[in-house]
Amino acid sequence: MQQRYATNPAQIPGMTTEELRERYLVEDVFVPGEVRLVYTHHDRIVLGGAVPAGAELALTGYPEIRSDYFLEHRELGIVNVGGTGTVTADGEVFTLVNGACLYLGRGIQQVTFADADGDAQFYLFSAPAHTTYPAALVSPGEGTVRELGDQLTSNRRTLNQYIHENGVQSCQIVMGVTQLHPGSMWNTMPAHTHDRRTECYLYFDIPEDARVIHLLGERDETRHLVVADRQAIISPSWSLHSGVGTAAYSFVWAMAGENQTFDDMDPAPVTGLR
Repeated sequence: MQQRYATNPAQIPGMTTEELRERYLVEDVFVPGEVRLVYTHHDRIVLGGAVPAGAELALTGYPEIRSDYFLEHRELGIVNVGGTGTVTADGEVFTLVNGACLYLGRGIQQVTFADADGDAQFYLFSAPAHTTYPAALVSPGEGTVRELGDQLTSNRRTLNQYIHENGVQSCQIVMGVTQLHPGSMWNTMPAHTHDRRTECYLYFDIPEDARVIHLLGERDETRHLVVADRQAIISPSWSLHSGVGTAAYSFVWAMAGENQTFDDMDPAPVTGLR
């Protein structure tokens, strides 16, 4: 488990591109045959990927979180961005097709990942939890669906809310998947911050010859990262998060922090960005 320490806005102006990428970009989320995790001290989130690649992988305890098993003090959201696979939680088997979301609550001791067709890729997002909520599986299209944006501003998108106040219950996690419509490239514009939550993005379904330009930093001191398919961004609570691609794409968004109110955000109008 890789550790990344928390940062503050005053560090942004002096960072090189390499330093920005080291702190906020996770390039190797999915490694065949491995569970690969990153612990960020921003809201103590753990994110990463599990790729069974024909074997069975176990999610274990780690010294960095001082637990005998991973969900001893945590909860976990999982989205499958690959082929059909299974997650077994204390003996209960859940089958996740592409785009499905599974919530696992605090106290589940044994979690394993396996393939059904040899190509499952599980994205993992975890936060500390103070109580237990039941496991729940949501198939694509079964969550709360919101249509946002406009084709005229190149940000027509379908937002699927899975783990949230009015959906699958959790202690902290809010999680879902957004798909941009053909011809749309902006995932969020106007941009925003929410000083009460850290958000992480997993960009996927990006064509091999395409990239997403992800904006970060404060509204008067923005920076950017060039992101490829199946790479993740850690966005601290003080940072805006918006992006534009050279082709349409999808992304998993997940948040944890002070509250679970999806629309609790502070807008950053494009006319005020620098």
